[in-house]
Amino acid sequence: MSPTSHAHPAYWGPAFTDAKVRDAMRVGVVYCRPEATPADAARIMSGYGIHSVVVADAGAARAEGPLAVVDALDVARAEADGLANVSEIETPGPHSIDADAPLAEAAAVMAENRVSHLVVVQPGTSRPVGVVSASGLLGAIAWGRA
Repeated sequence: MSPTSHAHPAYWGPAFTDAKVRDAMRVGVVYCRPEATPADAARIMSGYGIHSVVVADAGAARAEGPLAVVDALDVARAEADGLANVSEIETPGPHSIDADAPLAEAAAVMAENRVSHLVVVQPGTSRPVGVVSASGLLGAIAWGRA
């Protein structure tokens, strides 16, 4: 892309100040098991074209409750450190947010906890329904409609 060409918007929702988490989240959750190796997690992320996975036991993957998130930097650090599985590298959490929460709240939670992804839960429950990322926030800032 040349310096004068324009990127195509990947976000079509309301302006950041008016947006809810549901407007910028990716629907669906991609999981990996706690015993997965960093290379396993990397293959999952690469295969789906995503930058994080939610760590959960197979039986608990769709259940309500706290979940851990592992992002691409966590995986790279774990591989460099020779760690055996993703349960050793989970970002302390859980870091989740209600789908109806303001997008600005998601930004504040990410900044406060120094994380780039949050598990999005169904309103009024702990049931995971998606993931919102820092790049999703950027899309709302860059391309949000007033």
